[in-house]
Amino acid sequence: MNDFYYNFLLPEEPLADFVENIGMFCNPSDKAKEVVLMPDGRVDLFFLQSDQAPFQIILIGLETIPEERVIPPHTLAFKVSFKPLGVEYLLQTSIADILNSAKELPKDFWNINPDDLKDFEAFQQKITAQLKELLPQTIDERKRQIFELIYASNGEIKVKELSEKIAWSSREINRYFNKQFGLSLNAFCKILRFKASLQHIAKGRLFPELNFTDQTHFIKEIKKFSGVVPSELLKNKDDRFILLSVLKQQ
Repeated sequence: MNDFYYNFLLPEEPLADFVENIGMFCNPSDKAKEVVLMPDGRVDLFFLQSDQAPFQIILIGLETIPEERVIPPHTLAFKVSFKPLGVEYLLQTSIADILNSAKELPKDFWNINPDDLKDFEAFQQKITAQLKELLPQTIDERKRQIFELIYASNGEIKVKELSEKIAWSSREINRYFNKQFGLSLNAFCKILRFKASLQHIAKGRLFPELNFTDQTHFIKEIKKFSGVVPSELLKNKDDRFILLSVLKQQ
């Protein structure tokens, strides 16, 4: 049988503010697959099944630390990776209570069932239609601007500068982040900076290109979010760091 594999598709344009990608992974082998999940600023909604577990729907909150996971043999999972705005406006929920954690959702959530895991393209079409139906007519423009600015800066914009640009106090911005997502804006921005640095590491550039104090600070931050130093991350032994593997293919 083929080894572990994965696929990701970008969302259609109306969903781009809310969804990062729609993806899948499969471990068709008889052996478990060890992986390391690294913080990436996304919230994943998984629809999955394996020989060891029936059909499940699991929502994974934002992550601030690396986590080792084992994907059982014969596991198939389809997923939607949400940006923070998608959590609030499409999932219509707070995820503050599942920081570095997860929760199981009802098995009839969004009317997705085990048969929908038979064809990724059909799943992508069905879930896209569902997401479009949930698109809000209006959103708080300050929140849209916050995420537009922090994504454009790879998380390097300061809270004070954000506050001045969108006329929303720093205290209110942090209150919003903590209540809705379970972490401060500064903590989220550091995750985005780490994710941007992964793109450089994937190309073999093992030095700071963003706003790190120096090489030592860069190594410390990469190890904090990945569990290993940049040189070990680049080696990506046994393809354990899936996010890095994806970036290498881009």
